[in-house]
Amino acid sequence: MSKKNYAGIPEKYARIDEAKVVLIPVPYDGTSTWQKGADKGPEAFLDASENMELYDIETRSEVYKKGIYLAPPVTENSSPEKMVEAVYMTTKNYIKQEKFVTLFGGEHSISIGSIRAFNEAFEDLTVVQLDAHADLRPEYEGSKCNHACALHEASKNTNLVQVGIRSMDVSEKDHMDENQVYFAHDLYEDWQEDAIGQMTPNVFITIDLDAFDPSIMPSTGTPEPGGLFWYETLEFLKMMFKKKNVVGFDIVELCPNKEEKSSDFLAAKLYYKMLSYKFKYQNYNEEDEDE
Repeated sequence: MSKKNYAGIPEKYARIDEAKVVLIPVPYDGTSTWQKGADKGPEAFLDASENMELYDIETRSEVYKKGIYLAPPVTENSSPEKMVEAVYMTTKNYIKQEKFVTLFGGEHSISIGSIRAFNEAFEDLTVVQLDAHADLRPEYEGSKCNHACALHEASKNTNLVQVGIRSMDVSEKDHMDENQVYFAHDLYEDWQEDAIGQMTPNVFITIDLDAFDPSIMPSTGTPEPGGLFWYETLEFLKMMFKKKNVVGFDIVELCPNKEEKSSDFLAAKLYYKMLSYKFKYQNYNEEDEDE
């Protein structure tokens, strides 16, 4: 993955010393068990971002002017455990620099490292998982850092709220608090408010793109029918940014298909939307954006 500025933004908004946001790409696909290709996700996401309009109509903002530093990718792939440790250390480093830290995978196992770092840095953390799969296995195929285990550690060490789940192994029930799971088939008109009410003040969001219905997001490793749609997801995200302190987020499991680019663009827009909500609704006590 060649070095470039996120979304082709001017250099003055892309420098680490000026940027409020850090974006860490993690092109890792070491444990996926069906379609391979999530390691190509960050590059496809960045390519799509370069072709995206940078004025957000809804928030009437150009959030890139807050500064977005594209960090060197985490390329450790000798083992799932070493990858998780590398993600953890890299994330921790940028959190210590008081940046708003975001990550783009890669498969969902990268989130073990990112969540571990945020849980150390922020008290009483809620992890909000948007996903088709529960990902609660303690171990899978000989590793605790498999993509099928992505949220197991979070289920033990944080306040975990799961949204959009529609695929799981029966063994995962032992590690699931069903009172804080919003299964896809049970989503109803006011589910967003209920979910918000179960969150602590500090929130980390992890989005597996297979949370979306495959009719709008086909390019993911394990697509599942019956998923979330664009505007209901944005409404939920906007509510979180309005009512909670979102301390960071990651987006994972883009498995690009050269014949189908809409998924890449959805991922790019989703990332930018989340940044737009962050700086629109959460007080940074900053000066107005540069004109």
